[in-house]
Amino acid sequence: MLEATGIHKSYGLTRALINVSLQIRPGEVLAIAGENGSGKSTLMRLLSGEEVQDSGALILSGKPYHPRNPQEALANGVSLVHQELALCPHMTVAENIFLGQMGSTKFSPKVAEEKARPILELLGYPNLNPNKLVRELSISLQQVVEIARTQAVNSNYVLLDEPTSSLTKGDIRKLFELIGRLKAQGKAIVYISHFLDEVREVADRIAILRDGELVHQGMMSDITEPEIIHFMVGREMNELFPRSERKLGEVILSASHIVGENNKPKDTSFELRRGEVCGVAGLNGAGRTELLRAIFNLDSVKSGQVSIGSSAPVSIRNAWQLGAGFVSEDRKEEGLALTMSIAENLTFPGRVGWRFSSKENEATATEFAKKLRVKARTVQQSISELSGGNQQKVAIARLLHSGCEVLILDEPTRGIDIGSKAEIYELIDGLAQDGKAVLIVSSYLPELLGICDRIAVMTRGVLTDFVPVAQTSQEKLMELCVQS
Repeated sequence: MLEATGIHKSYGLTRALINVSLQIRPGEVLAIAGENGSGKSTLMRLLSGEEVQDSGALILSGKPYHPRNPQEALANGVSLVHQELALCPHMTVAENIFLGQMGSTKFSPKVAEEKARPILELLGYPNLNPNKLVRELSISLQQVVEIARTQAVNSNYVLLDEPTSSLTKGDIRKLFELIGRLKAQGKAIVYISHFLDEVREVADRIAILRDGELVHQGMMSDITEPEIIHFMVGREMNELFPRSERKLGEVILSASHIVGENNKPKDTSFELRRGEVCGVAGLNGAGRTELLRAIFNLDSVKSGQVSIGSSAPVSIRNAWQLGAGFVSEDRKEEGLALTMSIAENLTFPGRVGWRFSSKENEATATEFAKKLRVKARTVQQSISELSGGNQQKVAIARLLHSGCEVLILDEPTRGIDIGSKAEIYELIDGLAQDGKAVLIVSSYLPELLGICDRIAVMTRGVLTDFVPVAQTSQEKLMELCVQS
């Protein structure tokens, strides 16, 4: 088995791992849980040879294991599949599976194709064409290619970091079946996820990190979800979804028969009032994101009209001026400027062009960062150094700094830990209390049921009527999501 004993790792004054010891055993799935910044990814980087611990030991099959790089880890049968897939989209499935070996004379494209077929068959995907370009595959099949790459070098230890963050429910089910096949073959799987329902379903054992320390490890069957949350955050989380008394005001956002490109959305009408949180459920590809982008003028509208207050926005800038703000589901590509500071990101819409005055904006940025409890050394720190949850708080703070009265949020808690989620739920509740209007898309139905006043479902571009949360349930919403 693969074992970590007394592992310590620091970055300057930050102690990322403190005396961590655990075992990864063949033929089982070990879940590693913890908030962002708890040390999960650091531990994975040590195991996969991307970094080296300061002290402590790694042991593989009873012998010292100290990989100096990922290639040495692979040679020892340890592979890490990152959350952000590292594939070459212009190359074939077979070429990606044997990436790094294709320069060898024994690995011509034809040989790679022949060797890829039994690997794909072993993983349960005999019909996946090894000659197909990776860019033509769905995200779930691209992930199969990533896992196939680990088996091309006969990895016995497969480390999966947030493998379902971009997958649909059906794709998640296929991934779990694939994990089951690897487990049956005697492989050891390490599974990291913020989705506790997934963790409970797929894992045999669980190890929980908090602030770099291992605070619990044991059989999954011996621990409850509230206990997992308690170990992760160090406090009780009974009030995960705060719900203050909300007073609805006038209609501040309305859509009248809007039709987007490719009929997403398709003839959609609804109204959103001040002091109200409305949610949109639906499967990936149903048109939820397209609806939000059309409302904010990010995507063109073929017909119909959107009104913010009494005016119809004619551009993104105009939507901002009218009091609407948008937070993208893809914070890395669309939501944030990762090469810029926290202060620059937070105050960006208020500036003219690229002009930024540290003297004028640092105090304001500090005020909003403190209000939203952004954990950072200073607002001049690069936003790329923050955890996902703190990055998301900055994205929302930008809307508040701009004076937005309508907040349009696309998957605002995707990929962040339970503690950060709780803080964002509290923030959304406070916004509604202050008379702001919130329109939120989420794939996590308990989240919508917990924070929203009304919920609608998007299916193939068609939006149902919004109904009060008291009149629906997770089962009813899912039934609507999957209807043809």
